[in-house]
Amino acid sequence: MIAVATQPLVGPLTLARAAQSAARARELVHQALGDGELAKLADAAALVVSEMVANSVLHGRCSRVHVTVQRTGRTGVRVVVADGSRALPVLRKPGGEDMGGRGLVIVEALAVRWGAEVLPWGKRVWAELAGGAA
Repeated sequence: MIAVATQPLVGPLTLARAAQSAARARELVHQALGDGELAKLADAAALVVSEMVANSVLHGRCSRVHVTVQRTGRTGVRVVVADGSRALPVLRKPGGEDMGGRGLVIVEALAVRWGAEVLPWGKRVWAELAGGAA
């Protein structure tokens, strides 16, 4: 069951499909979660959005990435990254010598749940974090 987002905190914000956009997305998450009751999720949510934006930069097809941060309840947050590729992300189990492939492993470890949806123009990847995550 997917929690329904109740309040957008940031976005959708459009960023360039470029490596430096992961840093900008992290900043946005920290600003959105601020110093209120969601602040304890800021570091974990920033890491999650960074990994999701990095995947969009590597695998996306258009020049833009869209980032949204939504409140899912009193102590929950949903981070959403959308891009122009309709190819859904695949959770891999990289070996110790692999140089990459750990992004979704990190997302899965930090999120209560995550998923992806194909859209007419691309895809949306989301992850939900709750008060005890991090």
